[in-house]
Amino acid sequence: MKPTCRSAPPDWRSSPRQRQCGATLIVALVLLVLLTMVALSSLNLGKTSLTVIGNLQFREEALSSASRVIEQVSGSAFASSPAAEIIDVDLDGDSRTDYVVGVAEPRCVRAWQAAGASYSSLSLPTSMSVGSSWNSIWEIDATVNADENPGGAAVRVRAGVRVLLTQAQKEAVCP
Repeated sequence: MKPTCRSAPPDWRSSPRQRQCGATLIVALVLLVLLTMVALSSLNLGKTSLTVIGNLQFREEALSSASRVIEQVSGSAFASSPAAEIIDVDLDGDSRTDYVVGVAEPRCVRAWQAAGASYSSLSLPTSMSVGSSWNSIWEIDATVNADENPGGAAVRVRAGVRVLLTQAQKEAVCP
């Protein structure tokens, strides 16, 4: 004989199985709701983590682009005629611009006369001697703007570069 649930409230004389009719269904529904909430929160957490990782990747790419441009500028003869410029950077080699980096005009921060000539250079002409040379420190500032790149990352990289200048170059660009 199968126990049946009554529609009337249970009394003290009914069996425990009859008093619990439907309790299992309610407990199962509560557990199902809790399990659904845990699943949804883990999906949301995963989506947030993916967004954070993507933003970090875009920031690192922008930082790499700015650093690459600073190396490119510092390797050129920028001290002879410093000027601001915009440089397109292709990181993945697909011939498309990935990042646009703006370089402010390099600025001579400081200059001092190079150390005296060594004995081996005393026989050199005066134009090649160290006495007419100047050590100079330059500041190069590269910026990637948020609206000019795919990820919306904005970075600014500043670097100091030491350059050896002649007396004429020093007078022209580094007062």
